[in-house]
Amino acid sequence: MLLLWYDCPVLSLRPRGITLEQSPEKKSTFADKMRIWFRWLLEPIAAFLDRLGIRPNTVTIVGLLGTIGCATLIAFGHMTWAGILLLIMGPVDALDGALARLRGEASEWGAFVDSVTDRYSELFIFLGFVVYYLTGTNSTGILLAYLAAAGSVLVSYVKARADASRLDANVGLLTRVERYIVLIPLLIFNQPLAIVLIIAIFANFTALQRILRVRRDAHRRQSQS
Repeated sequence: MLLLWYDCPVLSLRPRGITLEQSPEKKSTFADKMRIWFRWLLEPIAAFLDRLGIRPNTVTIVGLLGTIGCATLIAFGHMTWAGILLLIMGPVDALDGALARLRGEASEWGAFVDSVTDRYSELFIFLGFVVYYLTGTNSTGILLAYLAAAGSVLVSYVKARADASRLDANVGLLTRVERYIVLIPLLIFNQPLAIVLIIAIFANFTALQRILRVRRDAHRRQSQS
């Protein structure tokens, strides 16, 4: 799978995963604002990596492997170290797009692969929580970790499916960027149950927000036809 990922360019400067959640109408989102705020940091690093001859897909693979390492730390109960690693991997997570844009290697296939990789990254993290709670036989934690994983994937899937139908789903309280804002500090302060509880509730709420937005937009278009 990693060899397939390595062979394609990645799209634009952004936190990874946001391509799947961007509206075709290009409305401003929190992720868009963060992209602008941190351009001063990402672009010089991307230029340095380009001078070293590093390809965007190498950065994508490093980001995925870093997330797997984070998930492993979570599974073994090393929450603080997992949070620190995830904090370090945050800029790496955004660099593949910055580097692809700098090298002129943006493509729809690259954006697709990047988004799929993001889903794998999130699922690995929640798998870490599931394994952690399985070893402690904490059924509540297992259930919440499952619901958090389901909600996180649904948030992105609803947006992707809406984009494919050219419907508006550009709304939501807890998109991928916000989920990482919840994950990192609570991991560092060793609050795993709070993480899965917050994400389980608000990720599924965000998915519902998007479903209702798509429904409204679909009905509006139908009434205009």
